[in-house]
Amino acid sequence: MLNANLPLDPIMLYSYINTLLRDRYDSLESLCDDMEIDKKELEDKLLSVGMVYEPQTNQFR
Repeated sequence: MLNANLPLDPIMLYSYINTLLRDRYDSLESLCDDMEIDKKELEDKLLSVGMVYEPQTNQFR
């Protein structure tokens, strides 16, 4: 289950996660570790709206 403090709407979640990746974290792994988020679940939720993590740019697109 995703962290209860995260937005439930996938589009809002996409925006929120990308903001965190831009401003606070150098990788998706560090964000997930720090926030105790299941990385696979997060990726699956964002994939449901067509967003995929790109490590080269450190963002979902």
